[in-house]
Amino acid sequence: MKGRLVIAVAALASLVVAGCSSSSSTSSASGSTSSATGGGGSGSKACNASIGFEGPITGPVANLGAEQLHFAELALSMDNAANKTNITLVQGDTQLQAAQAVTVTQQLISNSAIVAVVGPAGSQEVKAVGGPMGQAGMAFISGSATNTALTSGTYPTFFRVVSNDRVQGAQDANYIVKNLHPKSLMIVDDQEVYSTGLVATMIPIFTAAGIKFDHESVSQKLTDFSSLVAKVTSATSVVVLPWQVAANAQQFGRNLAAQHKTAVIFGTDGLFDTKAFTISGSYVSAFGPDITAMPADASIASAAQSKYGSFGTFGPPVFAATHVVDEAIASVCKAGQTPSRANVLAAIKQTNEATSILGQPISFDAHGDLANGKFFLFKISSAGKYQLIPSS
Repeated sequence: MKGRLVIAVAALASLVVAGCSSSSSTSSASGSTSSATGGGGSGSKACNASIGFEGPITGPVANLGAEQLHFAELALSMDNAANKTNITLVQGDTQLQAAQAVTVTQQLISNSAIVAVVGPAGSQEVKAVGGPMGQAGMAFISGSATNTALTSGTYPTFFRVVSNDRVQGAQDANYIVKNLHPKSLMIVDDQEVYSTGLVATMIPIFTAAGIKFDHESVSQKLTDFSSLVAKVTSATSVVVLPWQVAANAQQFGRNLAAQHKTAVIFGTDGLFDTKAFTISGSYVSAFGPDITAMPADASIASAAQSKYGSFGTFGPPVFAATHVVDEAIASVCKAGQTPSRANVLAAIKQTNEATSILGQPISFDAHGDLANGKFFLFKISSAGKYQLIPSS
């Protein structure tokens, strides 16, 4: 990082001296946004705006929420420097809970300075806040909410920079059928919208392939899976866990080992956590790539590692979502308008990025879904390392 961010800091300092500062300061959802004189160049009108961030900064997946927040901050810092804007960030901690997301959303909506929101993270949260966001005319872009129904037209101001569960569920189920060849498997939902949606997509594929399956359902709050593992028979070679809490899958894997059962765990994006889920031989699909292996993202990856340490696949999509919002605000300012919820929403709908941190273009269909998106599949090595499986 110290290369790219030092340059950004130097640029910011020179703008301050010139009377056109560019800031990426943050505050909490209940606090006030910081303000400064933004700039779009000498003699041009200042480009000032605030955006909200909703993520699980604390709670059971706080490490992923922190990663998302860090990448939102990184994108904002770089975009402010590049566009000579003064966009500030207001943080809201949802704890991956729908009720808490509603509270945070109400706080963000009541702040008239906020013109768009990045997040929330979970599909159940988007479902809970989609109505109020739409009524407020507030655009919100998630980097990790994948439930298919979210982009059915019910939430007119919702967008996502990752593919939906119909893509993931089909890709994962077909990979299991064609490559793991189970005669019998178990699939377990965690009773949340994200999980049940994926299960609903996968089961018809397993049924069509003639695979016997046991469909179980457990609370996301459960932390001992001994009784569930007891139902894994000797014929069960794969256990599918479309869960959101990676630590729960880790405990499930330990319970499998304790009962001397060898079924392979196949998880979805909620399990992509290189610190919390490390069961050797497991598979994990993810909505984002490993950007550390992408040459085009070398400077961003270096900046993130230098400032925040290691990261996984949850941060980069939020970087992409924040960048979309930042560019929409900048385009409004370049058109001589003052950023508002209405004109920023209109600009986001017109997004057409030829490339992105995710290694693919970003544009949205009429309901806010990412056009031509895809998922990535990883296998965990004996050393606990996530290794990308090349797409066929």
